[in-house]
This record gives sequence, structure tokens and C-alpha cells, in this order.
Amino acid sequence: MKEGVLDILIYLFENYFDAETDDGFEPDRETLKLELEKAGFPGSEVERALCWLEELAADPDRLHPTPTSRAIRVFAALEQARLDTDCRGYLVHLEQVGILSPTQRELVIDRLMALEGDEIDIDKLKWVVLMVLFSQPGQETAFSRMEDLVFEDRSGAIH
Repeated sequence: MKEGVLDILIYLFENYFDAETDDGFEPDRETLKLELEKAGFPGSEVERALCWLEELAADPDRLHPTPTSRAIRVFAALEQARLDTDCRGYLVHLEQVGILSPTQRELVIDRLMALEGDEIDIDKLKWVVLMVLFSQPGQETAFSRMEDLVFEDRSGAIH
């Protein structure tokens, strides 16, 4: 089983962070690590996923000066190599429709680039956006709108 960091993050999100019942239980890092390894995820990938989450929780202002809404985002060569035209266009679209702010866009790009070897497509991009919005207080409306976009593809009927 070849599981990437994003697969682990999605597993955590679906099983721990976005639970319908909020019983107040928040597992610590070691508990999460043990649970993930018990679920069959490789230890090295689990460690990378937990570090990814810690970076997500860090101060977003550490990335860049806060971009203004009038700023134009120019993608660096490495970002262009990792994020294809569809992904870059989708990020711009999410910002234009008000789901992402310029600062959140930068955080999403940072977290996508931190996935290292994982291939990035629109579905993975959607999950990272969802996790970024979930991690920030006061983003319930944007999170709900993004959640609809993430799960609309999964609920479609198979023909």
C-alpha cells in the first residue's frame, strides 16, 4: 500500500477533525501517530503528515507580507512545475468567488508545495483548501462552500 501524506491527512480529516459529533476529544500527536500506524500507514509518511499539520497550525504571516486584493499572483517556476495550469486556474477561481483570501491562497500554495513527492491535481487541491479553511477560525461559510465542492464529485451517480 503506497499511501502519500495527503492520503493520511484526508484520513485524519474524515475520522478526527470533521467528525459530526463533537465530544471534545482531541487526540495528541503520539495518539494520532499510533492510530495511523495501526491503520496501516507507514511511519515515515505518518511523521511527514503530522509535521505538515503542525506547519498548517503555524502563523500564516510567516510566509510573505500580506498580499492585497489588488495584487497579481505570479507563480514561481517550482510552483508552476508542481501546480499545472488547471490547479493554478482553480486557485484563482476560488479567490475570485470569495472562498479564499489572498493570504489563504498563499497558505494553500505553501501547504501544496510541502506535499513534496505527491502528485497534485484538482481533487487534492480541493482537500488542501478545505483543510486550510477548517484550520482558521471564522471561515465557516467559506468552509461550507468548499466542502460542497469537495464532496459534489464523490456523491455523483456512477453510470
